Amino acid sequence: MTTDNAVTYEVTNGVAWLTIDRPEARNALSKAVREGLWDGVRRFNDDESAKVLVLTGAGDKAFCAGADLKEMSETSLRVPPPDFLPQIGRNIEVAKPTIAAVNGVAFAGGFLLAQQCDLVVAAEHATFGVTEVKVGRGSPWAAPLSWLVPPRVALQILLTGDPIGARRAREIGLVNDIVQAPDLRDHVQTLAERIAANAPLSVLAAKQTAYLSARYPIGEAYDRAEEIWEPVYLSEDAQEGPAAFREKRTPVWKGR
Repeated sequence: MTTDNAVTYEVTNGVAWLTIDRPEARNALSKAVREGLWDGVRRFNDDESAKVLVLTGAGDKAFCAGADLKEMSETSLRVPPPDFLPQIGRNIEVAKPTIAAVNGVAFAGGFLLAQQCDLVVAAEHATFGVTEVKVGRGSPWAAPLSWLVPPRVALQILLTGDPIGARRAREIGLVNDIVQAPDLRDHVQTLAERIAANAPLSVLAAKQTAYLSARYPIGEAYDRAEEIWEPVYLSEDAQEGPAAFREKRTPVWKGR
């Protein structure tokens, strides 16, 4: 199913694949791509059949090379508005888990898209870079980077604009897994299906909990975590899990 000629949306076994389909332009963020991403993320939020979102790019060279600089020059864009493209956790909330399947370069806006997914799986040849300092542009969206990786590493990435490879990205905690390029889709699909098979209320609460310490002092983070998890403890699924374990069967989750 297509959200736009430049972006596609398809669901396989509860996993929604949102794919930037401009491999000839290194999946750069043209207006059509940005609109397609907005449509796709909103569609995922509303799609009860989709439990996990995977964001990726077509081809084997680029996940997303960032803004379409030719288009940017033609439109004389100065300061991109905060809604220039969907920034998960900033200008659009996505309660369900998200995974970036990085199949090549993830530069600038491409780095943004990968950074703001919950998990990142990279092909061996993937590279990551916040290259704005090399072209005189800006990266306000990189504010969470020093929470995701050590501050001095974040500073090096931001100040030099130099790209880092997949192995270095995994060493610093930016990437969860590295796989051979031909195995990327199958690996991510399997990972996403493992997440989708878990108790849905627990998955949603777990995602919320993971981000609390980035937003609140630790005492308040604990208090908010208790509020998040109480309805999970009180749910039907909280009884179904132990019952299924006792009866040696697969749980049947109801999401309530």
